[in-house]
Amino acid sequence: MRVILAEDSTLLREGLVRLLVEEGHEVLAALGDAETLVAEVEARRPDVVVADIRMPPTHTDEGLRAAVEIRERLPETGVLVLSQYVERSYAARLLAAGAERVGYLLKDRVAQVEEFLDALDRIHAGGAAIDPQVVHQLVVRSTHADPLARLTPREREVLEVLAQGYTNAAIARQLHLSLSAVEKYLNAVFDKLELHRTDGYSRRILAVLRYLEA
Repeated sequence: MRVILAEDSTLLREGLVRLLVEEGHEVLAALGDAETLVAEVEARRPDVVVADIRMPPTHTDEGLRAAVEIRERLPETGVLVLSQYVERSYAARLLAAGAERVGYLLKDRVAQVEEFLDALDRIHAGGAAIDPQVVHQLVVRSTHADPLARLTPREREVLEVLAQGYTNAAIARQLHLSLSAVEKYLNAVFDKLELHRTDGYSRRILAVLRYLEA
């Protein structure tokens, strides 16, 4: 996998470079700010970009704006953004263009190496990787919405795992359910949320996340 990094923390940036190289990936560039990120991506065409949301010079949303621009210009490039905190509006902006080849992880998740590498692989394969804590916060903050409040506790659990980017089989493994039970719960979730049925895996995730963001 060919990767470009954009992270202003030297310690984290160098740690990520070392980790990726040890795992057999090629780091095309490791940047300390977002100012040249889009140009580097257009010139080098990586498989995945990993970028911090808040970067110099203002430490607000430079990395996020660059990530959104990359998704618009180069939709075939995967984008994984890292954030110190759950930023609901940032997640919504990132996912507005769809839930293919995209990820949003809290920085604490990077320390859990297997989860971080799994997220990269899922994004590279065309899927999504949304931090469980991000999804949980979206669900908790949206309980005032009538359709979501109608979900049973088990349906809510299935929804949270679905929104992280997992397949039905992976949901079944995580929640110790049969595949048919997962399908039953998902059908109930989509019916209660009044979401149209789709065949696309990532489109299901996008529909759920857009509903939660509303």
